[in-house]
Amino acid sequence: MASSKKGMSAHQLHRMLDITYKSAWFMAHRIRHSMKQTPFGDKLGGIVEADETYIGGKSHGMGQIANKMPVFALVERGGRVRSFTMPRVTALNLMRSIQEHVQPDAKLMTDEHPGYTVVGKQFADHQTVNHSQKEYVRGEASTNTVEGYFSLLKRGLTGTYHHVSQKHLHRYLDEFNFRYNARTVSDAIRNHGAIRATEGKRLTYR
Repeated sequence: MASSKKGMSAHQLHRMLDITYKSAWFMAHRIRHSMKQTPFGDKLGGIVEADETYIGGKSHGMGQIANKMPVFALVERGGRVRSFTMPRVTALNLMRSIQEHVQPDAKLMTDEHPGYTVVGKQFADHQTVNHSQKEYVRGEASTNTVEGYFSLLKRGLTGTYHHVSQKHLHRYLDEFNFRYNARTVSDAIRNHGAIRATEGKRLTYR
């Protein structure tokens, strides 16, 4: 779970370890709980890309978003990621998350979503790209890094886990955040980091 980019399913753990699926599922969630970074020691800085996406559900034309779960992510260019579930993608929710996790002297990069307009004025710089006009890069302005993270996340959730409930989605985000933030170190060091992170954490089945 610390080394595979797209994670490891409970079914695979169940087969490899010769334990019940229920035990494998619970163990995997306990590992994800240990991977959770909390509390955050500092805020993201430099150039920070922000974007939102929707996980799960099935596409049904214009109503497809109603069947999906919103996820919001902030990524330092060349640095760390922080992604979270979000009850609704509103200007207020976006503002709260960005203010909590991004330094005021950072440069904020977003798409044209109107929810970023007000909060963007609180940072050293705010640049946008207009995806509806097929604009993806303009000088420094781009959200390609955060979109790359979302692509990895969706491939893992779809290809490895197949179905993730809204109740447990935040734990899978903790897992993907952990691996992304430790992507520059070896598998062994990442594994030791996950083991060290278990100290003082406990997750009960209930």
